[in-house]
Amino acid sequence: MRPITKIDIITRTEKLDELKLAFAEIGVTGITVSQVFGCGLQKGHREVYRGQEYDINLVPKVKIETVVCEVPVDEVLRVAQKVLKTANAVKIRTGEQGEAAIIDDN
Repeated sequence: MRPITKIDIITRTEKLDELKLAFAEIGVTGITVSQVFGCGLQKGHREVYRGQEYDINLVPKVKIETVVCEVPVDEVLRVAQKVLKTANAVKIRTGEQGEAAIIDDN
């Protein structure tokens, strides 16, 4: 008997359809999707409503949950990383790449 593993993924809403299709191709047929809000490296943004400025630091995302047994967990993670990986960032001034290039170092 194979172990049952629950996988939680939080990502941008526009990536949901592409991830669903990729999961279906490897045999992951059941997922649960929830709308969530969170903050992290993106730090939100500032909006003006009726002349008043507001900091919006919770960004809308989707949470995808799936439980796998027959499909290997490593394969699910490989597919998720392939679909959800975003472009690399490079800080020209310092040459830093990836996460280091987008962290606020003020």
